[in-house]
Amino acid sequence: MARLFQRNPQLNLALQGGGAHGAFTWGVLDYLLEDGYCEFEGISGTSAGAMNAVAMAHGWMEQGREGARQALQNFWHAVASSAPFQLASQNDNDQLTVSPALNFVMGLTHYFSPYQLNPMDHNPLRKIVESQFDFARLSQCSPFKLFIAATNANTGHLRLFHRHELTADALLASACLPTLHHSIEIEGEPYWDGGYSANPAIFPLFYECKSDDILLILLSPMRLGELPRSAQEIKNRAMEIAFNSAFLREMRMIVQARDFAGLSWLPYGRLERNLARIRFHMIDPDERMFALPTESKLVAYLPFFEMLRDMGRVQAALWMDSHRQQLGKDSTIDLKALFGQGL
Repeated sequence: MARLFQRNPQLNLALQGGGAHGAFTWGVLDYLLEDGYCEFEGISGTSAGAMNAVAMAHGWMEQGREGARQALQNFWHAVASSAPFQLASQNDNDQLTVSPALNFVMGLTHYFSPYQLNPMDHNPLRKIVESQFDFARLSQCSPFKLFIAATNANTGHLRLFHRHELTADALLASACLPTLHHSIEIEGEPYWDGGYSANPAIFPLFYECKSDDILLILLSPMRLGELPRSAQEIKNRAMEIAFNSAFLREMRMIVQARDFAGLSWLPYGRLERNLARIRFHMIDPDERMFALPTESKLVAYLPFFEMLRDMGRVQAALWMDSHRQQLGKDSTIDLKALFGQGL
């Protein structure tokens, strides 16, 4: 009988970007929604994480948990259908082979800008988000607090779009890779992918949400692997580091602030109390994700998306099985071990 009056734990979600690899996050969210144990308050998302955040919020606004699951599926199916030709193939062992055509197109981006290769600014993603999401209604009725990250291309500063500021342009700005797309202009300012400044932003979940539990759903490994040697491998690694640096720096600052607050003999102030109460959790992919070629982040191919979705569902199920009883009570990761290097 006591369980009837016990509130389910409420999570804030931090959704990392990573192009097509964001289908892993689709799987994690799909499992959490189906499981039904957790409630949600705020969602911070960047790039593909922003797409997942808005799809989940829009679907929930329409039809609750099942609506959120359907909206996520609709979005990823639409992205797969938008590819002008087959971008990849998979063998019986789920090993991915990127098509020569995609490699050729990506090779061109080393020599030509999107303003040269795509002068009419054709972006299939715009049609998808404009047709699937009601931004006017979301800005008024979103069931969650939303924080969508984009980067001002002229200043490098983070621009965080809140739910009342949501538009198709704001969402597209969060996923605007400058080597592939024209910048997105909003209020006279050009914006690029939010991964350059926050992937994702954690601070709004800390300052603007009441829930004490933050679940990080990551797409990049904490260790990037062996030292790259070839020119292309070095470029790929440099891009990965650039897209992770803001997130790692923010998490390191949280670790450092907690340590600093713990050294004081004075009574805790509001900031110190908030730092002490926040509980962190993390779901990330297994080694199969990290073995994928970097180009796979650009592959719009439904069997690949579904493989990543299934991977996400498995990881979420394992996480829930291991930590269900700790939610709302304890952190389930060691922040200092993961993010405190160099302090």
